[in-house]
Amino acid sequence: MLRLAERALADPWLTAGTDTTWNLLLCLDPDGLRRNERWLTGPYSLGHHYRNFFRPGFLEQPEWLPDGAAAAALPETRALLALQDELRPVLQCSLHGVDVGGGFVELTRDLPGLDRRVAGVAARLGIPRELGAYDALYWPRLGPAVYRIPPPHRGTLAAAITEAAVESTWFHPHRHGTLTAVVEAPMWGVAAVADGSPHPGPAAERRAVSRTLREDTRLLADLTDRIRPHLAAVPDAARLLAPVDDYLLVCPGLADAWDPDTGPSADPLPLLTTAGLTALRLAGRRVVLRTAGLLHQLVSRAGHDPAGALPQLDRLIDARCADYRDGCRARWIPVERQAEYQARVVLAAFALAVRRPRGPSRSGERDWGPGTAVPMHRE
Repeated sequence: MLRLAERALADPWLTAGTDTTWNLLLCLDPDGLRRNERWLTGPYSLGHHYRNFFRPGFLEQPEWLPDGAAAAALPETRALLALQDELRPVLQCSLHGVDVGGGFVELTRDLPGLDRRVAGVAARLGIPRELGAYDALYWPRLGPAVYRIPPPHRGTLAAAITEAAVESTWFHPHRHGTLTAVVEAPMWGVAAVADGSPHPGPAAERRAVSRTLREDTRLLADLTDRIRPHLAAVPDAARLLAPVDDYLLVCPGLADAWDPDTGPSADPLPLLTTAGLTALRLAGRRVVLRTAGLLHQLVSRAGHDPAGALPQLDRLIDARCADYRDGCRARWIPVERQAEYQARVVLAAFALAVRRPRGPSRSGERDWGPGTAVPMHRE
């Protein structure tokens, strides 16, 4: 954000030259940021990251509107919605970090030419482009590493989570003609996510990823049951347990959906390249590591471990981090390069967005409608 501010001030074309005002929101989730402070100062190792990582439960993520904008519960969310309605921006950029993988961009409207600019930025900075991003597994591709966010629609809980099918602050200003770009930058890069070649054994890889996820989920569910009774005195235990319960809820369904022998025939996985299957493997490890890391924090904060869970959690975290590091060859990307990548992609999106016609109110796209998306916690 500060880099963008410096460049907007230094380059008159970015402001007066395009009759543009830049509004920069430094952090949408200050509470979440505070809870991640233990790893933000380093050391930047995978084990340290996941043992201190925090992401809110689905219902406390400020960009999601599972019950619609009118029912937004978080003050941060309500403030952002009000700002969007007041400013009606031509472009909204939401800067995200991917723990392990590659860089990619998600758009609420097409922005021709962005894929080529992202390719140039990524090549200059040595950032792998994620050509089969798991977050956008079922979404239309607008170009390499650029995806179209579908309008919110009713669906299953799995669709709400994996397809971002619920209403969100990304789509809320759509009615004003706003284009939203979600810019994802990796902290640890994996070169294989940029490999668009056919995978030599896609079915076997899917079975392996699914089998590992099932085994890890069973272990984590058992550990959670053993740990939970001893958390009464742990401050904010509910905040840490909420995402744990979310992950444990969706993991069995994810494993079944990814397994070629059990996946639903009505909703098959898209054809997966090496990049896509690498992203699937990373996603399976990610949800396990996040769950294990949160449980590790809960036990550590309790000050005692009557369930004997810490040794098992440490072994699981170490094993899955080793797979990232040695199996997937994940490599740390310095923060300076992460920030530079995001800044350059935002500036590229801006340069293209100010030249495109302003979109109409409620674009009339198929499946766009006023109906409330399925509440993720009630499906």
